[in-house]
Amino acid sequence: MNETEEQPTLREKAYASFTRHLLARDVRPGQFVSQRRLVELTGLTLGAIRELIPRLEAEGLIKTVPQRGLQIAHIDLNLIREAFQLRVFLEKEAVALFTRSASDETIAGLLKQHRDIADAIRSGDGSHELEAHAQAVDWGMHDAFIDALGNTIISNAYRVNSIKMRLISQDRFRIEGHVGPVMDEHLKVLEAIERRSAEDAVNSLVAHINGARDRALRI
Repeated sequence: MNETEEQPTLREKAYASFTRHLLARDVRPGQFVSQRRLVELTGLTLGAIRELIPRLEAEGLIKTVPQRGLQIAHIDLNLIREAFQLRVFLEKEAVALFTRSASDETIAGLLKQHRDIADAIRSGDGSHELEAHAQAVDWGMHDAFIDALGNTIISNAYRVNSIKMRLISQDRFRIEGHVGPVMDEHLKVLEAIERRSAEDAVNSLVAHINGARDRALRI
């Protein structure tokens, strides 16, 4: 493998490593970090980290503060409003298309996942394992809507915004203790999709996202 083939791989490794540590809260929103600290954290070279920083700055995940260094994006009201606004814009179109194009089998699979979790909650299961599974199902449903668009530009924008959304979720609210209501909101969306009612699916999805935004802004 020559150098031109290897460098993109190193950049992608550095990016994946950084975002993994960010979401694992090994570095926190608002925290200042040095390039050397990022080298220690990711196990990659200083050169790879230096190439990574412009991408992280462009995506709003990190910024350079004069005299202080690199600061991880911190969760403020402006970030919350902008992240949720972008999410609504993208997912409205996505869920409308998904309603028209998704197979009956795909919709049935999503409904079963959610109904199984809702049944477990009603049966008194409040385990951490169920909550972790519910969170994965939650993200998986929204990702499925975006994937239905088949648009790489939108998928990349959504991926970056999803990182911010997960940071907001960790900082402002978590699914723990709210699994039942979240699953009920999702089921309203999915049942509208099952009926092939794009209008109802969009309205239910927007209500769901805006409710999460309002909870985040109140805290």
